[in-house]
Order: sequence, then structure tokens, then C-alpha cells
Amino acid sequence: MNILVVKLSAIGDVIHALPVSYAIKETFPDARLTWVVEPPAKELLVDNPYIDDIIVFEKKKFKASLGGFLANFGPLRRRLKAGNFDIALDLQGLGKSAAIAYFSGAPKRFGTCDMREFSDKISKPVRGANRNGHIVERYLDVVRAIGCRVDEVKFPVVVSPRDKELVPKILTKAGVPEGASYAVLAVGANWPNKRWPTDYYAKLSDWLYGKKIIPVFVGGGVVDESLVAEIDAKAEIPPVNLVGRTSLKQLAEVISGSRIMVGGDTGPVHLAAGLKVPTVMLMGPTDAVRNGPYGQTENAIEVDRSCRYCWKRACPKGLDCLAAIRVEEVQKKIEGIIKKGDG
Repeated sequence: MNILVVKLSAIGDVIHALPVSYAIKETFPDARLTWVVEPPAKELLVDNPYIDDIIVFEKKKFKASLGGFLANFGPLRRRLKAGNFDIALDLQGLGKSAAIAYFSGAPKRFGTCDMREFSDKISKPVRGANRNGHIVERYLDVVRAIGCRVDEVKFPVVVSPRDKELVPKILTKAGVPEGASYAVLAVGANWPNKRWPTDYYAKLSDWLYGKKIIPVFVGGGVVDESLVAEIDAKAEIPPVNLVGRTSLKQLAEVISGSRIMVGGDTGPVHLAAGLKVPTVMLMGPTDAVRNGPYGQTENAIEVDRSCRYCWKRACPKGLDCLAAIRVEEVQKKIEGIIKKGDG
């Protein structure tokens, strides 16, 4: 049996879908599993023992021009057809993923319960027992629909021996001595209203130092660089800055060695939850039931606003959404988690 999984982006969404690969192979060990993904999240899938092949969908090349579309459509379609797929699972649920599922030629196509852009006309939406639950379980409902058992929810992220060897050196060079206790803080998020204020992060950073826990900020891109620069300027003690200084797999290794992760509804924070690292997620426009830290949603802190769960990228009221979550509230949550872990 040949199975195609279409989950293209973003990094957090691909992380949420990783247990699908494990569930498929646990039930159908002889199945050949191919995953279609966009370049930014590809690294997460590399060396996954439950994925046999990866097809990279380079959206920018298709959108660049009509010529670009025509030049890239043929090779992609041939690659899909060569897979002789029996089943396609559209976990993205958008027009572009629907097209990939359709041109795969798979006679059976399934998708999630909340498909958009007419993707539900191409693949059958699976409205399972978890249709109102966590997104990880919604994805797993799709594989349950094709006969998979889900005895264990596993997030396969394989870090190479070389990266395992490099990460301690990266940490030491950045200012985390070997054996030191440290926390990872995800400074940014794609949505502006998923970002906690930088002055709050600065206060939390200084407080962590007082607890003999080194604050290590992670992220990527120009925006995150500017955010961590603001935090550095506002903090009494400069935090450790690893923004843009690790690969995704190296970041996973950094997170694995941390005491705790703190951040908004964003990829690195979901990665931490998947790796079973204690995770405090600060939430406003999205809700913990669907998007909270999987397996530890009790560690989510949601804003006390009547307009929360708006699912808008920017606040239509002009509010700094997560500013309603005070530093003291986060400190209290961290203390409780650390005390529980030490006990």
C-alpha cells in the first residue's frame, strides 16, 4: 500500500502532524509513506524512520509566474504519479494541498474536519471523535479512518549524531556552561498578536537568572532578531541569544536539554511539547483546546479577554493581545512546574 501525506507548512503544523507517520507505520509496517512538504519544514521530516520519501513542494516557484508554474507543474505531477498512491491524506485542507492530492491519482482521498477553499470537494473530510479537540488528535482521526490504531502518540524527530555533538558547543559559545540549567524562550510568532511583549520577556529573563536558570532565546528571521535585541536592551542581565543560530534539528536538541520552554503559539513551543519538555504556552487569539501544548494543556495560559479565540492575525481592536498575561502569572506557572519536576 502506498500512502501520500500532504502537510506543507507551517513548522508548527507539520510538528502537529508528525504522529501520523508513526501511527501509519505501526499499523501498516509494509506501507510506503511519502510526505509532501514545503522547504522550511522539510528538515523536520529528514531521517524520520516512518517516512520513506519526501517530496518538496516549492510554492514560490509555482507563484512566480505562469512560466514558473508550467515549468514546475509537469515534474511534480510526474513525481506524484510515479508513487502509485492508493490513499492520499490532505492534512493541510487548502486549495494547493487539494490539487496535490488530486493529481496524485490516489483513488481514496481523506482530509481533516475543517477543510477550506473547496478542498472538501476533492478529499473526504473526516469528522471524527476529536473534531472539537486538539489538532494533533484531529490529524490522528484521519488515519484512524483508514484503519490505523493509535496506541501511542509519538513525535518522531531524529537528531543526527553530528548535531548532538555540535549543540553543547553552540550553547557553550553562546554563554551556557556545560551542565548549567537553562530555559528556552521562543521570542516570536508569525502572527503579531501571538507575541508576548518584549518588556515582559526582559523581566522574566532577569527573574530566571535569579532562579539560577539561564534564559536562552530562540527564533529565526529579521523580526525575531529585532525582538530579542529589544529584550537585551531592557533586561538587567543580557540573556543568551540563539535566534537564527541553529538548524531545526539543533533547536530540537537545545530544547530537549532545557528545564522548561516558554512562548506563544508557535513552532518551537509545539516542538517542545512534542518532545515532552515542560512547556508554558501564552495564548490569546487561539485556544488551548485546539492549539495548546499537546499532552500538557494545563500549562497553557490564556488571556482574560472576552474577545480571545478570535483567530485573527492582528487585533481588530488594536490591543496588544498577550499583554494581558502578566509576568507574575508566568513566573507562578513556571515555579509550579519546576517544583513538580523536582519533587
